[in-house]
Amino acid sequence: MTRLLLLIDIQRDYFPGGRHPLVDTDAAADAAARLLTAFRSTGERVVHVQHVWDGPDAAFFEAGTPGVEFDPRVAPDGEEEHVIVKHEPNAFLGTGLESLLRAADPDEIVVAGMMSSMCVDATVRAASDLGFRLAVAQDACAAPDLAYDGRTVPGAQVHLAFMAALDGTYARVADVDALVGELAAA
Repeated sequence: MTRLLLLIDIQRDYFPGGRHPLVDTDAAADAAARLLTAFRSTGERVVHVQHVWDGPDAAFFEAGTPGVEFDPRVAPDGEEEHVIVKHEPNAFLGTGLESLLRAADPDEIVVAGMMSSMCVDATVRAASDLGFRLAVAQDACAAPDLAYDGRTVPGAQVHLAFMAALDGTYARVADVDALVGELAAA
């Protein structure tokens, strides 16, 4: 079985001190780094997705700022790891991601990244609709606290709700340790 790792928006603005910090980003980045190391050691393909908010009203991920850069734990390594730049939550919109994935033809795409409730969700649902088989590394993803109707929904609950919604319908949701074990056993 061939796999491809798709790392979505693990960028500095989502971390403490950034313009839009999420909940538990360091733990998610550490888990994503373990997954990335495993993919690199097996020679499986890796694709990084970078969100750039172009326009004068950029709240975060503004081009040319430190916040748009990848977290160093999961930064691309060499030309073999493709970088897809996107401007929308769904990484397929206006990018060459679908063509790149079709050419790679993996049996499964393993997804990790940020935000569980936005870009990860949008990209996983789109990939599933396009016929790709997916796994989401749930502990290598992070979400923000969200406000709705005068109430705050804690980021950990937001994350769990989105993982529950994806699991079984759009993807299988698993922990990084299980996914790394699968790679090692292959």
